[in-house]
Amino acid sequence: MANGARMPGLLWAMSFDERGCGRLLEAGAALPDPDAFGAGFLWLHIDLKAADLASLVDEGRLGPRPLAEAVFRPDEHQRVTVADGYVGGVVADLSRPGAKPDAAGRLHFVMGPRSLVSGRRGPAESPDATRASAETGRPMPSSVLLLETMVDYVVAAMAASGLRLSEEVDGIEDRVLDGRVRDDRRRLGPIRRSAVRLHRQVLGLAGVFHRLEEDDAARDLHGPAVAVAARLAQRLDALDRDVTALAERARLLQEEVAARLAEESNRQLYVLSVLSALFLPPTFITGLFGMNVKGLPFADDPRGFTVVLALSLLSAAATFGIIRALGIRPPRG
Repeated sequence: MANGARMPGLLWAMSFDERGCGRLLEAGAALPDPDAFGAGFLWLHIDLKAADLASLVDEGRLGPRPLAEAVFRPDEHQRVTVADGYVGGVVADLSRPGAKPDAAGRLHFVMGPRSLVSGRRGPAESPDATRASAETGRPMPSSVLLLETMVDYVVAAMAASGLRLSEEVDGIEDRVLDGRVRDDRRRLGPIRRSAVRLHRQVLGLAGVFHRLEEDDAARDLHGPAVAVAARLAQRLDALDRDVTALAERARLLQEEVAARLAEESNRQLYVLSVLSALFLPPTFITGLFGMNVKGLPFADDPRGFTVVLALSLLSAAATFGIIRALGIRPPRG
């Protein structure tokens, strides 16, 4: 393996002994060959934007050349490949809190019997969390368990995001059931969008580990990796069901909130329509008697105002009676 000082883009290197205890190698120190690292294994984490891996890939230092080329290319499509005893893939990861853009990233990895080479093109969360865990003394006896730990952090972060969205939906649902509908449609839109995006990430990640679980070559060469893939796929399937249910709840709530708002608008329109109908005849009568022409009735009668007022009230009452007789009722919730 090349010396760390001559390996641009190397973020850190950790060596793990046979008990799984990790030790961070100093920057610039000579890195042991991953394929001849004794009883332990080596973890290299690389910034793929800054790294030039062409020579290492050509020399087969990062695993079989076709596998390493496929894994570390800019393509961000989630996938997994098994070749010559190595497992390589690209899986979803989450950006560190506060990182921009705040979106899912990708974790690229090539895992061998005594090595794990990982890389990312943006500020990812799981490698940093895994490194911190290893530095505190958490044992990771194999590269397979190291990879599982990283993916576990991703799954846990996704589950936390789903829980937060679910709590927001619960609050909106309680207000809707209590009849206290506010401008919740505006809040439900981003929640539903986040849930759908999370569903796509979880579904893609689960698909990767299902493919690894069902790969015959992986089963023959990496039994522990297949067992890890089965555990992760099971967790992701359960999380995907929860996220799918959350997205469906958000959609149904959007429809219910829209229906409640439409009912409220209909009630308000009904009141305005009835008021307009009640005032229309009196307006006509007062307009008729307000014409500045000769021959108007009650023009010289001292009781003229009282008569016109009574006619206005009677016309409004008659209009209301007609509305009731026609069966026009306010909309019910």
